[in-house]
This record gives sequence, structure tokens and C-alpha cells, in this order.
Amino acid sequence: MFEVLQEIDQIRLNFSNDGQLLLNLTIAFIMFGVALELRMEDFTRLFNNPKPALVGIVSQFLLMPFLTFTIAISLSHYITPTVGLGMILVAACPGGNISNFISALAKGNIALSVSLTAFSSLGGIILTPFNFAFWGNLFIRAYNNPAASGLLRPLDIDALNVLQTIVIILGIPLVLGVLFNAKFPKTTQKIVVTIKRISILAFFAMVVIIFSKNYEYFILYIWYIFVLVLIHNGLALSIGYLAGKLARLDNRDCKTISIETGIQNSGLALALLFNPRIFPQDMAIGGMAFIAGWWGIWHILSGMTIAGLWSGFKLKTANE
Repeated sequence: MFEVLQEIDQIRLNFSNDGQLLLNLTIAFIMFGVALELRMEDFTRLFNNPKPALVGIVSQFLLMPFLTFTIAISLSHYITPTVGLGMILVAACPGGNISNFISALAKGNIALSVSLTAFSSLGGIILTPFNFAFWGNLFIRAYNNPAASGLLRPLDIDALNVLQTIVIILGIPLVLGVLFNAKFPKTTQKIVVTIKRISILAFFAMVVIIFSKNYEYFILYIWYIFVLVLIHNGLALSIGYLAGKLARLDNRDCKTISIETGIQNSGLALALLFNPRIFPQDMAIGGMAFIAGWWGIWHILSGMTIAGLWSGFKLKTANE
């Protein structure tokens, strides 16, 4: 089976330079929409009530990448190199743009969700390139599959190039969105919902475009990617919830940390993948792109499902 699946590592997806520019603009627009819901007090709230926020940060930026690395190494005889790297890249990204909405549906702690989104959006500028470079290189060195030895190439991730890209498509829109909200709060209230809807539709459209241009590959490998993302996302949601429980947080906080850990900004992962300064044109990234693209669809479905289940539970304590 592996001999067939390893072909995914040789795939260079069809995606033009114009498509890359459009994807970058889409992600920047999404981050601007996220930032419109952030205020300076969302950042200071992290210090006023540090325990839940600290648990959430550790879960998202330490436990999630470590868990992903462990899964990738454990499955090294069943996954290809670029698929493992795709899992690590998604895990290194900050939280997704719909995590606050899903937390609200799940009857989680909205203030904590927004605070963690604020930190992950800002902290991800540094932590995303660091985590991807660290765990990605570690994965390549530890990858143990003789059948794929000829496919492996040294992974030389330039963290500076990743940082520059993230600053442009994540950092600048984030700052502009926060400043716009502070300067024009009434206008922000009128446009924020519309912008959020447009941003979600725009991201879906980009994923559909990518898949449609590579339809034959998608049909061939979707079953393989589907199972991996299902396992990966399920464990991510679980480890976030368990981290909250181990820290003895109330159930609302546990739900929120679970969602913030399991809902990742896979659109940013796609933007990084199609940047030739980070991944050269001659480097096949098929497995990575499939993982990131399908994650962007699946985490919405899984997040909405788990939110529906949680919101349907009868409240057993005053904290819920």
C-alpha cells in the first residue's frame, strides 16, 4: 500500500502565481475580519485571569505540535514524508477564524476564546515558524521508513522567510483590524458579521478552486487524507479538553481550549506552502497541501458537530 501512496510525495499541485496572490489576499482579509472582533482588553485579559489562558496557550502551541509529531512518527510506516510534514505545519498554525463562533455555539467561555485568538494570532507570528522548523526538521531526522528513504530530502526551513510571510498576511492585517475597531467601533459593529461571512465563503472558494484544479489527485487520495485528518483533528480536540480537565478548569473553559486547539488556521498553511521562497518550485508538496486543504473543510464540520453535542447537554453545574 505504501508504494502506491508514496506517489503523493511526487505531486506538485497545479496552482498559479495569480492563485498564490489571491490566496494570500484571502488569508489577509480573513485575519482582518478576525481582528475586527479584538480589543486591547482581550490581550490584557490574559494577564488578569492567567490560568485558563496559560493552559490554552500551552495546549495550542506546545501540546498540539508535540502530539502531532508523536502521531506522525508513530505512523511513519503508513504515511509519506510530505503528509507527516503537512500535519506538523497545520499543528504549528494559530487558531482558525471560526473558533470564537464555535465556542459560542458550544456554550464555552467566549471571553477566553477571544483572548486565546488574540494571543494565537499575535504569538503565531513567532511561534508558527519556530514550531514548524523545530518539529518539521525533527520529524525528517526521526522518520523511520526504509521504503521512503529515496524520497526524503533535507528539510531546510528558513524561519525568517516564514516569519516575513506571516507578518505580511497575518501580522499587518491583525494590527490594522484592531486599530480600525478602536478608531471606528460603530462602523466595525455594522460590518464585522458581513466580513466574517465573506471571509469564510472566500476561504471555501479557494479550497474548492485548489481541489478542482487537482481533481484527479483529490479523487485518488481523499480516502487516505480523510482518515488521517479525522484522527489528527479528533486527538487535537481531545488533548485540548483533557489539558483543561487536568488543570481543574471548569467545563466551559475545557470546551473552549478544546476548540482553540482543534480549530487551526489551515488557510495560513496553504499560503505558506504555495510561497516559492519557503517551498521551492521543484519541491513536491502534494501531501502537505492535501492535509492543509482538507483540514480547512473538516475542522469546520467537526467543530460544528462537537459544538452541537455540547450545547445539547444539560447543564449540571453553575459553571456550565
